[in-house]
Amino acid sequence: MPVVTLTVNDELVSGQSGQSLLSLLKELGIEMPTLCHLEGLSDRGGCRLCMVELQGSKRLFAACVTPVQEGMVVYTHTERLNNYRRMILELLFAERNHVCAVCVQNGHCELQTQAAKNGMDSVRYDYLVPDLPMDASHERYVLDHNRCILCTRCVRVCDEIEGAHVWDLMGRGVNSRVIAGLNQPWGDSDSCTKCGKCVQVCPTGALTLRGSTVAEMEKQHDFLKWILTGREKKQWDYS
Repeated sequence: MPVVTLTVNDELVSGQSGQSLLSLLKELGIEMPTLCHLEGLSDRGGCRLCMVELQGSKRLFAACVTPVQEGMVVYTHTERLNNYRRMILELLFAERNHVCAVCVQNGHCELQTQAAKNGMDSVRYDYLVPDLPMDASHERYVLDHNRCILCTRCVRVCDEIEGAHVWDLMGRGVNSRVIAGLNQPWGDSDSCTKCGKCVQVCPTGALTLRGSTVAEMEKQHDFLKWILTGREKKQWDYS
């Protein structure tokens, strides 16, 4: 792919044409906050935490779904961006019931980590406090809608890596929900292979192992790289 030249935070850099801005920023060692992005899954630009400013545009752009282009002038950590990121995190906390002190992923939660890194120490908005259910119908795992941030990592890993497509979204806005099958109890889904990939990629305590207690759930994402590398090298091609 042809090389393009652009400016990032007042420094002249080069990248590959078609490469995402987020990928380039990672190569440059610039840490960008993300929640919906996960290496090995397709990007959707949903959480908006990786937004950047582009010179000449009043809009903000999600770096994970914005390709690099020749002559781009990019800013990644301006005061405007930092304020927007804190606002997004506050809204995420206000929309559901994220009570960290009693969460099984307290201390290992990506939402909690991003809040701390971005200086979000309070919420200025009214908490919606929705009356959301938990789905404990699965023999191995539990779904807690109160902790879900609708990042769709579970949807994408089940579709793109496992190939089962158990998960999907229904509803709009604050009424959106992750659902199994055709909105049936997770334990009743015939397509679920019980692999646990969705549980491991979930950034919060929304998907957990049954029986996990407060601060006990620590998730591992390394299996994605292992699976994709094996597929690329055809290590498991027995045909």
